[in-house]
Amino acid sequence: MDIASLLSILSGMSVFVSFLLAFFLFTVKTENKLANRLFACYLLFFAIDNIGIFINEDFIKSHFNFEFFRWSICALIIPTFYLYIISVCFAGFRLKAKHLLHALPFLITNAVFLSRLYFLNNSEKMTFYEHRAQMPELYGFQLMLSVQIVVYSVAVFLVLKKYKALYQENYANPKTSIFKWLFQISTVLFVLYYLSIAKNVLRFVDLETLWIWANLIMQFFVLSITCWFVLKALNHPELFRGIDSKLQLARDIVHQDENIVEVKENQNETISTQIALLKQYMTEKEPFLDPSLTIQELSNQINIPVRDLSILINHHIDQHFFDFVNEYRIQKAMSILKNPLKNDLTVLEILYEVGFNSKSSFNTYFKKYTNLTPTAYRNAS
Repeated sequence: MDIASLLSILSGMSVFVSFLLAFFLFTVKTENKLANRLFACYLLFFAIDNIGIFINEDFIKSHFNFEFFRWSICALIIPTFYLYIISVCFAGFRLKAKHLLHALPFLITNAVFLSRLYFLNNSEKMTFYEHRAQMPELYGFQLMLSVQIVVYSVAVFLVLKKYKALYQENYANPKTSIFKWLFQISTVLFVLYYLSIAKNVLRFVDLETLWIWANLIMQFFVLSITCWFVLKALNHPELFRGIDSKLQLARDIVHQDENIVEVKENQNETISTQIALLKQYMTEKEPFLDPSLTIQELSNQINIPVRDLSILINHHIDQHFFDFVNEYRIQKAMSILKNPLKNDLTVLEILYEVGFNSKSSFNTYFKKYTNLTPTAYRNAS
């Protein structure tokens, strides 16, 4: 079997898996319809782009306009992935007219192709296709895709950074699988896309064998990543739940409120009282025992507006809500571990009792606060 045949097989497998998963995401009944459909679109655009590796040369010569349009589909892949990331991070995200701006590179590309390619006769299209590596249109298109990859890679990781900060400020559940998954898939995909930029340089030099080998290696990675995503998505459906898109970071709330500085200077006593009442409530009522406690739920319990409570914890106490709540959980766990009457309780039983739902998270945070593992802390007490 030659390299070209192996390349076609790998490409065909990745296209098949992509189409299969896209079909599943379009048809499955779920509350996360937008996120699923956006990722399905991403997979479809990705598959259409990948089809080019094994499309029959005779078919291309009979359908040049289809081939040129297929090239332009590449301009939709990264923007669709970016919108998918937002839709997974923020449950209230909805597509709006302004999001059509992400399709501008695709529309511009087709506008150029319309004036330069689509209406050429077959012989002219053939000439363009056979010498495409030297054509300015393709140079410009590849440059645009490279810029798009750089811009959207920055944008995606900024979204993830904001998501993590909002999660820490508003949620106490230490399970951060959504962020970890999105960070992993984004990192892997953009590493792949940056490698594709390097690979595409070979398109414009006379190194056909190296170009084929580069494509073969890339297709192996693509197939592996696609299968990895399928397995991960099927085994962890919770990865498709987001947080409230209306939430704001405490620092943004502070910047919006021009009276915050005045409050800090003139009402320190009120703030100190609120902090004392909050800590007293946390100690006496132990709301942190609820593993899914959110800042909104705590706000309802303590009768402090969620906006003010967010500022109080994240700005004045200078802790994320995430860390603020977990500190009480760890203190509760420490008291249980020191209690000789509760030696019969296992570490797993204790972590569930104090509000954690993951052994790895409990061990991580316990060691962060005590520099000891739970077992070592119990033995030392």
